[in-house]
Amino acid sequence: MEIKISNHSTIRSYGLFAWVLLLFLVTPVPVLAQEAPEAPTLKDVLKDPAKPEAAVDVAPSDKEKIKKLVKLGPDDEFGRGVPRDSMAGFFAAVRENDLKRAAEYLDLRYPPRGYQKSDGPELARQLKVILDRTLWVEMDLLSTDPKGHKDDGLPRSRDLVGQIQAGKKRYDILLQHVPREDGVLIWKISKKTVRNIPVLYKAHGYGYIGEKLSEIFPVSSFIGLEIWQWIFLLLILAAVTIVAFPIVRVASWLVLKKKYALSELFARFINGPLYILLVLILFRNYYDLIHPSLTARAVFEAGTIFNIVLAWMLIRLAGLFREYWAINLKQRGRENAIVLLRPAFAIINVLIIFFATIIWLDNIGFSVTTVLAGLGIGGIAVALATQKSIENIIGALTLFASAPVRVGDYCRFGDKEGTVEEIGLRATKIRTLEQSVLSVPNAEFASMQIENLTGRAKFRFSPKIRLRVDTSPDQVRYILIAFQEMLYAHPKVMEKPLRVRFEGFGEFSFDIKIHCYIDVKDLAENLIVAEDLNLRILEIISEAGSEIAIPASIEYHANVRKPDESARQKAEAVVKQRRDSGDVTMELTPEQIRKIKNTIEFT
Repeated sequence: MEIKISNHSTIRSYGLFAWVLLLFLVTPVPVLAQEAPEAPTLKDVLKDPAKPEAAVDVAPSDKEKIKKLVKLGPDDEFGRGVPRDSMAGFFAAVRENDLKRAAEYLDLRYPPRGYQKSDGPELARQLKVILDRTLWVEMDLLSTDPKGHKDDGLPRSRDLVGQIQAGKKRYDILLQHVPREDGVLIWKISKKTVRNIPVLYKAHGYGYIGEKLSEIFPVSSFIGLEIWQWIFLLLILAAVTIVAFPIVRVASWLVLKKKYALSELFARFINGPLYILLVLILFRNYYDLIHPSLTARAVFEAGTIFNIVLAWMLIRLAGLFREYWAINLKQRGRENAIVLLRPAFAIINVLIIFFATIIWLDNIGFSVTTVLAGLGIGGIAVALATQKSIENIIGALTLFASAPVRVGDYCRFGDKEGTVEEIGLRATKIRTLEQSVLSVPNAEFASMQIENLTGRAKFRFSPKIRLRVDTSPDQVRYILIAFQEMLYAHPKVMEKPLRVRFEGFGEFSFDIKIHCYIDVKDLAENLIVAEDLNLRILEIISEAGSEIAIPASIEYHANVRKPDESARQKAEAVVKQRRDSGDVTMELTPEQIRKIKNTIEFT
């Protein structure tokens, strides 16, 4: 696939499309169903309502005393001596589908209109459905006193279990202290509550279809859902999957039609996590149609699968942006910065998983404040321990973002020079002129004054020429004119700015200052051109009959050996011959280098 981005706004629109679609999907779809009551958390559901955490309240004031076994209420076959045990016994009976036993916890002395005392099992079943769907009973709040709670605003013989809303009216679910056949007082679900069961069941029961299906299928449940509810659940899931399929396919087809660099990746993103997330959101909006229990609602509201899919989607979306930036950097000639994308997006993926886990823990009922506080303290400790490493990573980000140098650039930093070979997360490796590799920590390197010599568009040529003090004024004028003519005539010297000036008088010389720019970008080529200019300057000075000034402090003694004139003439003849043959730069040709290569013997 050809890697190109002909329209950056179109690629960015892919990410915008994903977020807009996600915002649309999380908007709830109105469903014709009863308003869902507040569900317990998954942590609450995992508690066994028949086994409260504290059956006996023991004062911890005297820790040396051994806890004593305390008898709670009168002896009773069904454990109805105290409110908490009575309610726990009812839940245990209905969980085991022992409705006859569950009826023993109902005060059936005055059954509802149209019901007989023998209908106790049916009333117990209906109350079980009502409580499953509408009320989460906090067992630890129920009294363990045989006489019930005091000062709760209710008559002494009644205890409040909870309240259920039906229509515009709120109904109390009460436990009542009633006499057993032998006259012993025990706790049962009050006759007032029993008489309200048909009304509450009409508002919160399964409905006509649910009733018929519950009669057809075996009475069995898993996480609060009966078999017929599981069947309906699978049908809803199948329906939303079929409905979402053409939407996703059309969206992916439109993306592939554009044929951009990321089209195929984005289409896989739509067909993968985005499709599953769409199915889950649609399924969630129609979930109430099966009349789920609070237990099932708590399991679903924990959002375990939803959080996993959402985290998967965000990770894949981050991967798309990583590929986009990689292509973008490559097109801008900053391939070196691509190495930072992998660790940067790895950190992003870890953060996505971390926050998804925190949200999940909060959903299931755990207090994440303590966890976050502990992580905050641990994070400070880790940050202090890895301070230098973090500084170097930030330095690497700074180097890649501002890009003062790139791999392959020749630069000067501090009192050193060299070629950049690698910009890593910890250090930048530079090969010096001595061909040694110098590793400079990124935090230190980024704070230095860096001169990128490779990035120069031209090179400055600014020598100071010192002439002998016996040079006449006309000779100086001749040299100034000849320098200007030579520089303007040279093809590698830029016309502007170009200055040649008699700068002034030195201690032992007449000083001429040249200022111009050589129109080359490569350092090696600049050295060749500068060498050629220097040689031409020497020729002009020689033609003018002058010489380069020698410091006055240097003395020449008579016994010093003078230069060999014949050797000088021989050297000049060789140079003249090369110049006549067209060799202006005096550079060896590749053929000449090949002939003389390794001709010197060295052992």
